[in-house]
Amino acid sequence: MIEANIIVITLISIALLISILRFIFAEEIYTKILATNLIGTKIVLLILLSGTLSIEKDFTDIALVYALINFISTIVILKYYEDKEKYQ
Repeated sequence: MIEANIIVITLISIALLISILRFIFAEEIYTKILATNLIGTKIVLLILLSGTLSIEKDFTDIALVYALINFISTIVILKYYEDKEKYQ
């Protein structure tokens, strides 16, 4: 079971690096915002998988709070850019 978790953590870490590269090389702002949201989602998965390897149960709470902050920040940033484009 632990070996499977380590393999999954490695695969998600590789996917996270690919998402970071997608963020760096993206030209449109909406692609960058979606890449940022994707990075946040993968970090939540990594936190939850790290919690399965650990004895402490606090990782689930931390992951839920981080997911909520990720969601709210994405909505706020999209609203900011929508208003910015409307008034230009």
